Amino acid sequence: MGAQLRVYKRRIQAVTATKKITKAMEMIAASRIVKAQRKVAASMPYATELTRAVTAVATGSTTKHPLTTEAEAPARAAVLLITSDRGLAGGYSSNAIKAAERLRERLAAEGKEVDTYIVGRKGVAYYGFRERKVEESWTGFTDSPAYSDAKNIAAPLIEAITAPTAEGGVDELHIVFTEFVSMMTQNPVDNRMLPLSLDTVVEESSTKGEILPLFDFEPSAEDVLDALLPRYVESRIYNALLQAAASEHAARRRAMKSATDNAGDLIKSLSRLANAARQAEITQEISEIVGGASALADATAGSDK
Repeated sequence: MGAQLRVYKRRIQAVTATKKITKAMEMIAASRIVKAQRKVAASMPYATELTRAVTAVATGSTTKHPLTTEAEAPARAAVLLITSDRGLAGGYSSNAIKAAERLRERLAAEGKEVDTYIVGRKGVAYYGFRERKVEESWTGFTDSPAYSDAKNIAAPLIEAITAPTAEGGVDELHIVFTEFVSMMTQNPVDNRMLPLSLDTVVEESSTKGEILPLFDFEPSAEDVLDALLPRYVESRIYNALLQAAASEHAARRRAMKSATDNAGDLIKSLSRLANAARQAEITQEISEIVGGASALADATAGSDK
């Protein structure tokens, strides 16, 4: 019985150590969420105004540009998937991958070839294990992205959207990331970045009572769009990276809290089993003592006779 009690005590010690680790990770993730939320909020005004500027240029001119012009028969699309570098975040990365797979199936059903670009080791590992082609990948910064990371990601995507399809270019650019809604809710979404849907932007502005201004362009509207294209793509990617980072921290905090709670429940269960084993051991020791005393008393009484 003593051996069983030692087993329970060792398991309690191991689970207690694990609980301390998960609790620390939960607290770290919680502190990082606040910083990530602030970065998301700080990036929104720039992205919103940049989109309005692009819309104003596009609606105020007749220039055909990859930023705003729909292809007559789109045949190729690029998909940027944002996952995490690290695990222990519940279903965060797997949900984003599933959203990308659904988008890929939808684009394939429309007769479009798909070029995949991936951010995060989890997405890279998923496609690598299945031996799927990935055009380019980036890792090492998903929990704290910088604007320079967005620029590095945007460069090959801009090159692809501006190149002819016959030369390996694409007609559409999509992004799949996890949108941060609240501390408890993060939703994987897929958005089409390019070509920009002007009808949607104009409709949203009208709903808000905004009036899109009219401009004269120097040297030309096309040159202005050429200058705005990289800024627009970079800002959209940066905002998506920030939202994904906040979602990753929130998912990790929730996963670590669940692990901490489960560890606490397991410790309680093991403690009850250890107490039961200890009680059984004590009961057996008492029984042995009483039995020995009775045998000694019987032996003494027999010798007296």
